[in-house]
Amino acid sequence: MKRVKLVVAYDGTNYCGWQKQPNGITIEEELNKALTDLLKTPTEVIGASRTDAGVHSLGNVAIFDTDARMPAEKFSYALNQRLPEDIRVQDSCEVDPEFHPRYSDSEKTYQYKILNTKFQQPLRRKDTFFYYQNLDVEKMQKASGYFVGEHDFKSFCAVNAQVKSTVRTIYSCYVEKVGDIITITITGSGFLYNMVRIIAGTLIKVGSGEIEPEQITDILYAKDREAAGPTAPACGLTMLGIEYYDDWEIRSE
Repeated sequence: MKRVKLVVAYDGTNYCGWQKQPNGITIEEELNKALTDLLKTPTEVIGASRTDAGVHSLGNVAIFDTDARMPAEKFSYALNQRLPEDIRVQDSCEVDPEFHPRYSDSEKTYQYKILNTKFQQPLRRKDTFFYYQNLDVEKMQKASGYFVGEHDFKSFCAVNAQVKSTVRTIYSCYVEKVGDIITITITGSGFLYNMVRIIAGTLIKVGSGEIEPEQITDILYAKDREAAGPTAPACGLTMLGIEYYDDWEIRSE
């Protein structure tokens, strides 16, 4: 029996998130179907991040166990022949049997993209959030620095989330604008439910002048979801990838 790691990219527009559920098609469900078809036995993946409906990914991570003789690096090719065109495995490799995508020490990076222009651009409607009012990027950049470090992010967590602790560590958070696209890039040890989208919604409020950058400290201190900005739409969010601190890959001789 071997454990295979998959790096999965997807356009989340047509899916009800990562996790399998009864009310719609999910990324996890499609991967399970493709694996079961390939291996001719029921097979299920375990994913690193349960992205929400409409959220995209360039590098979510999943694992599965199999006794198939197929080399681990070949699974990416075989699965891509069976998956919908909006889901693609970018890499597959064998990892240590103890490796777990959620519980192994890692850092995750997300990007939130805002199309900040007078009119919507049809070709960007699926991967950006359209916001027509002019945003002050310098203020947004200043505000983003207050998120860096270890904080209690209860103000930036969905009220129905069930977690043991709302304390998280953010390693970097910055905002930049290229052309009409404002990009918020944030890297951390882990994220609460809707945390990145609430941070994005709050930074948009800063950019529009409704919140001053210095108020981020007060919002964090409040530990109250109502103190922060709205949850920005899912379409603008993409998980860029996950970097694991330990090298779990098993290299062939």
